[in-house]
Amino acid sequence: MSNITTTQEYEQLLGSISSAYELGRVRAINAVNVELVQTYWEIGQYIVEFEQGGMQKADYGKRLLEQLSRDLTLQHGRGFSRSNLIRFRQFYLVYPICATLSHQLSWSHIVELLKIENELEREFYEKQTVSENWSVRELQRQKESALFLRLSMGKNKQEILDLSKNGQIIEKPTDILKDPYIFEFLKIPEPYHIAETQLESLLCDNLQSFLLELGKGFTFVGRQYRVTLNNTHYKVDLVFYHRILRCFVLIDLKINEVKHHDIGQMNMYLGYFANEQNIEGDNPPIGIILSKDKDELLVEYATYGMNSQLFVQKYQLYLPNQEELRKEIEDVLKGEDIIGKLEQTELS
Repeated sequence: MSNITTTQEYEQLLGSISSAYELGRVRAINAVNVELVQTYWEIGQYIVEFEQGGMQKADYGKRLLEQLSRDLTLQHGRGFSRSNLIRFRQFYLVYPICATLSHQLSWSHIVELLKIENELEREFYEKQTVSENWSVRELQRQKESALFLRLSMGKNKQEILDLSKNGQIIEKPTDILKDPYIFEFLKIPEPYHIAETQLESLLCDNLQSFLLELGKGFTFVGRQYRVTLNNTHYKVDLVFYHRILRCFVLIDLKINEVKHHDIGQMNMYLGYFANEQNIEGDNPPIGIILSKDKDELLVEYATYGMNSQLFVQKYQLYLPNQEELRKEIEDVLKGEDIIGKLEQTELS
């Protein structure tokens, strides 16, 4: 008699049961999450509606939440701290319609979103979390690295509003750029002295975090990718393929300021990939030179009349000053409003 544990049929049975069990666990967790989020929203609704029927003074609201916290904790145990009740109340006020959100995000995600005061930023991170399926940790990292503010740099008011409303939509090469790129996940202490090869190795050692910073659609192809022309060998630091744009993305790292010959070399790489590596269906490759410093005038002249798919972007090893970035974005939003009002005044 054959051993039942070694038959192919038994292995298939074991695999089917395991898959069904894991799928069932995921469905159960998702169902619990939906109900939990909906319940917290309803608690917030009850609190707000009770307040609207009573006094609106701040001390009244504070005393109400304190009393509710004590009484609900006595009845139901943990989970009804005053800070939690404040979040439930805020959840209802910020998201008057909860149904869609409860099916897409966990309560931990929502708590992170509620911490964002600016409505434009909060809406952007909500859209990105859903579309890119960020974990809570990934959402926290993108908030800390000021992703929305960095993507907003260089955009006009309408483009910033569209970014907030729709999230990051990737349709053209400039949509994948950031200003600057942030590599704080490398945890390089200040003051730092690092060679380009070390920086490249650290990025590859932290590839998951690096891909998160690059954004949606990037797949890693290789490092020190050989390019051979007339028996002379060159090497591209990092090569990726972008699934959405359907093209190679070449990245060269510079620890100092970019020189004109760096730009010429990247342009050569782009020509090589376009003619030697692209297959049917591929779009022209994109080249990104990442540097610590950037001379805007030199880049302008060095790229004059050159491939429009070549970009020079800055990177930094530490988290950005969000207040400075936020002020620049707010100046753009306010500035265009002022200009519009002046133009209307002149026309009238």
